[in-house]
Amino acid sequence: MRKTLLFAAVMLLGISAAFAQETVKRNQYGVAVQSERLDVEAQDGILVLENQKTGYKLWFDTRAQVDGAVFFGQDKDYDNIGNGTSIRRARFAVKGQINESWYGEFDMDLADGLIELKDAIVRYTGIPNLDLQVGNFKENFSIQRNTTSRYLQFMERPMVTSALAPSRHLGINAKYAKDWLWASAGAFTQEVKGAEEEGYVKDNNKDYGRNTGVSLTGKVVFRPLYKMQDASLHIGFAGSYRRAKTSVDPKEYGMYRASARNSTSINRKKYIDTDNLPGYDHNFLWTIELAGHYQGLRYEGAYIGDNVHFKKTAVDPKTKNFGGWYVQAGYLLFGGTQRYDSNGGKYTKVNRGQKWGDIELCARYEFCDLNDANVYGGAAEAYTFGLNWLVNNNVKIMLNYQFNNNDRYANGKNKLFVGHDALGNPTKDYTKVVEGKRKAGVDYHMLGIRFEIDF
Repeated sequence: MRKTLLFAAVMLLGISAAFAQETVKRNQYGVAVQSERLDVEAQDGILVLENQKTGYKLWFDTRAQVDGAVFFGQDKDYDNIGNGTSIRRARFAVKGQINESWYGEFDMDLADGLIELKDAIVRYTGIPNLDLQVGNFKENFSIQRNTTSRYLQFMERPMVTSALAPSRHLGINAKYAKDWLWASAGAFTQEVKGAEEEGYVKDNNKDYGRNTGVSLTGKVVFRPLYKMQDASLHIGFAGSYRRAKTSVDPKEYGMYRASARNSTSINRKKYIDTDNLPGYDHNFLWTIELAGHYQGLRYEGAYIGDNVHFKKTAVDPKTKNFGGWYVQAGYLLFGGTQRYDSNGGKYTKVNRGQKWGDIELCARYEFCDLNDANVYGGAAEAYTFGLNWLVNNNVKIMLNYQFNNNDRYANGKNKLFVGHDALGNPTKDYTKVVEGKRKAGVDYHMLGIRFEIDF
């Protein structure tokens, strides 16, 4: 009897051990892995998988923006502007907080049927109030550039931001954020977007042995109202020292160019454009920005300057100074409140005032000047009025009206008509334009609409 019981006990222990071994989970390579259960939720319409005990969190950031625009009012003798529609953004991103110390992100855009890399980030968050990250991401320079397109008050950023403020580059960055102080410093190399840019980098390296080029960007923000819940004040200063990058056609390496579109991406004409300026050595970008909010009111303004230096051997070695500014404001009409992202140093999703949503009324003036010394890249101003219907946490409909006033030099690298000559014929040559300062250049109106969903 004892032998029977002993044998049964041994068998049970063996079965239990075998069962325990079978429950060990393994990855696709057969290696035992640590597993944990996750809670699945829709947080404001965003799918989130999370374990609050371990700090693991994974979520998707998907966005679609469908735009349409019509243009009118331009002189009948000038170049036509085609009305149209477009998929402005079709974004898919996966973001994950692995634990309290490590965060990762991958973001791409599929608009226009092309795959373009946006963010690819590895971030260390294990030190309180400090983030250290490497990868491809936006440089911390302009509040308008760094505000995600989900929360812009207008369909497009101001011209001066598009023309001068740096966007995403491959680099390393440190950011500190606590109470009244926000500061950032980083070093960046080439632009990483798609196959074309990657091909240029490889060709510049292989055929010419060129370095990718380094930019150093720093920013500091003071926030004296950090203790207030329904108000904020953002006072920012930033600077960026920049050298030539290899993410351009090898034939254009060592040249400087600044350009921007008016209105929306549907109008593909770049009226203001310096063209390629040879002999480029380096440039220094700088900005001063002021932003804030009080309950439903949000305001923002900035000046961006660019001091471009050329080599002594250049045909025109004189330093060129380009720049521009904008002011804008928006107000939630039905009791909603604006929100400031203290960790990001920018504005984020609003708190709507009604069950059906809220409506934000916005206005902006902007000016960008790419004329200096012997460079006539053109100058332009624009007046924009916007009406944003924030339907719910995930849906927004934007309506924009804009008047664009370009000067006589804004001829898109000598490709566009900007006035009439002495014989009354349309001309692209600004030296032959007979109209006065106010009438010369391409002026036109735009009505644009955007349908956006984030999920």
